[in-house]
Amino acid sequence: MRTPFMYPDGDLVDLFVEGSDEDFLITDYGEALGWLRSHSFSDRITANQRSLAEDVCLTLGVELDRGQVSVRREDPSDLPDAIHILGQAAVRLSDIWFTLKTRSVTTVADEVEEWLLSRRFNVQRNFQEKGRSGRAWTVDYRVVAEAKTSLVFLLNTVSQDWARRMSERVVAVCTDLSYMVSRDHTVAFVSLFNDKVDVWRDEDFALVQPFSRIATWSKPNELEAILTTEWAPISPFVNAG
Repeated sequence: MRTPFMYPDGDLVDLFVEGSDEDFLITDYGEALGWLRSHSFSDRITANQRSLAEDVCLTLGVELDRGQVSVRREDPSDLPDAIHILGQAAVRLSDIWFTLKTRSVTTVADEVEEWLLSRRFNVQRNFQEKGRSGRAWTVDYRVVAEAKTSLVFLLNTVSQDWARRMSERVVAVCTDLSYMVSRDHTVAFVSLFNDKVDVWRDEDFALVQPFSRIATWSKPNELEAILTTEWAPISPFVNAG
């Protein structure tokens, strides 16, 4: 059943009615959360988004089960009202994307942390280490996986101007902390680009490549390989004193 309700991208909300001798079930077959998932940075529902979704369903009095929102009614005359409520729920669930869009930098950082923890890696967020210059630097994640330690920089911004500055900062931090790599070859730097935001230029990748491994958030499997199995020292530091 096509309704007049719309998702943020203009697609109409479709609902489905199943009837039995006892009652009617109106459901979206998971389309609302599917829409939200497809528009999230990591193509999945985060714990924060799920909590907001549960609040929406509780407020409107609809069921949320295995990714589907639904309502049950016994009287056929209640169907129009039920369809209206469920349509509202679908719209409000998709609006979670809009609500969090302005907080995308924080959201991606949280999503990355959740993903790392889901792989059962030992993760320390906002790891601090003092460099040769005496300055204390903050690295987004210190990740220990299979006796390998990765210092992971998250490059995530919606501004092309800031994109260049973030790449330059990675070079500065890697240079000042290079002693960590030169004295222990099980330690390495990783630059994780949120490439789902189209602000990165080839020069940004080229700038950090001599100093750190490069991973992109759109390919988490490659990131996992870098953190675990693909382990070759980066040339500028392996012979550094």
